[in-house]
Amino acid sequence: MILSGNEIKKNLGKDIIIKPYVEKQLNPNSYNLKLHKQLLVYENNLLDMKKENKTKNLIIPPEGLVLEPGKLYLGRTKEYTETNNYIPTLEGRSSIGRLGLSIHISSPYGNVGFKGYWTLEIACIQPIRIYEDIDICQIYYHTIQGDYQNYSSSKYQNNIGVQGSLLYRDFIEE
Repeated sequence: MILSGNEIKKNLGKDIIIKPYVEKQLNPNSYNLKLHKQLLVYENNLLDMKKENKTKNLIIPPEGLVLEPGKLYLGRTKEYTETNNYIPTLEGRSSIGRLGLSIHISSPYGNVGFKGYWTLEIACIQPIRIYEDIDICQIYYHTIQGDYQNYSSSKYQNNIGVQGSLLYRDFIEE
């Protein structure tokens, strides 16, 4: 079951933390999250799962930034979120998708107990100019049934900015 906007609001400060929270971003069954001005791009075209892939920082200027097809951009939400007792899900807004912009390539599901900023895996179908502070995606909250353990990954929990893939750490631990 997905929480209504009213239920999201009732749970603020308890099981759901959104900072900053802005009332007009609340929807009937989701909350809009904004795009932060910082993006990362990988320095090399060939990425290796077993190695740390170097990134470079981009800042979206006031006049916007043109994204190019065939390139992966990592962004983040402006809002910090914490979720307890619910499964957070992130989806791109339909208005964004109708411009050919995808905000996540992998699963949209987060984990119960996640604390941090959401890293966005941004790709476009054709060139598009993007801007900081645009309502880029929506967060939904699903109920969970049964016993569970809160998310506690040392890779992504309590992040403070855009994060590239830390998959290479899985190979080190083996």
